[in-house]
Amino acid sequence: MSNGKVQSYANHHRYVPLFHFVLSAILLLNLAYALIHAWRHRTPGSYVGLAMAVAFVLIFVYMRRFPLAVQDRLIRLEETLRLERLLPPDLKARIGELSADQLIGLRFAPDAELPALARQVLEEHIASANAIKQKVRSWRADHMRA
Repeated sequence: MSNGKVQSYANHHRYVPLFHFVLSAILLLNLAYALIHAWRHRTPGSYVGLAMAVAFVLIFVYMRRFPLAVQDRLIRLEETLRLERLLPPDLKARIGELSADQLIGLRFAPDAELPALARQVLEEHIASANAIKQKVRSWRADHMRA
């Protein structure tokens, strides 16, 4: 799913404009309308409309969160396998100490850079995926993420 641009920390977030901006705006406008309508009219139908507007917003939020949770689990598995292949024996024994956030941050480090960065993460207790991503010198792009 490459768009031709070189991926880096600055541009690695993926936005789908119709989903993230257009659909979210429509759903929020619908929720605002339903709130105002329910406030002004106070009828069973207006409350049903409000409940549906809230349900649509919840569906929107969770239809993004659930796949991201699965993606994070896959990243954990993929990076654990990669670390087992690339790390020296002293670091292999410490793979289990890495959190999901740390593994998510490390996934952007290329193979040559990964052992040193993993050592730094473990020794300096760097917990934030963003902090780890910022330490990557030669970005390993991930164009298949959700």
